[in-house]
Amino acid sequence: MEIVLTKNQKKVLVNHAQSNFPNESCALLFGIGDSKTCTVKDIFLAENMEKSPINFTISNEELLKGYKEAEQKKLDVIGIFHSHPHSEAVPSLTDKEFMVGNPVVWMIFSNKRDEFKAYILESSLVQVSIKII
Repeated sequence: MEIVLTKNQKKVLVNHAQSNFPNESCALLFGIGDSKTCTVKDIFLAENMEKSPINFTISNEELLKGYKEAEQKKLDVIGIFHSHPHSEAVPSLTDKEFMVGNPVVWMIFSNKRDEFKAYILESSLVQVSIKII
């Protein structure tokens, strides 16, 4: 499986992560996809209600707003983005718990390593390749 985003979208996500440092940032990724490729078409930057360096929560109101916006744009929520300000771009135990209820691509940016990684939880955790165009 692969997730595709543009250089500009990558820059938007990095800037969001850096502007929220030292706390985690978060966003919804809108796009189109099938079982092999998900293509990001738009990004919905969200606020981390927890203002925490180790967790993130998007409010129910903001999630609803994001899903409505995706629907208006005739796109799906294909991914959840968040940053790990002080650790690797690997899902935490908390991330894995939330991945069960949110079966989309989870993209993580490590501020510490300046790198992106993406995952999906199937029967086990699967790393998803990231293609920048």
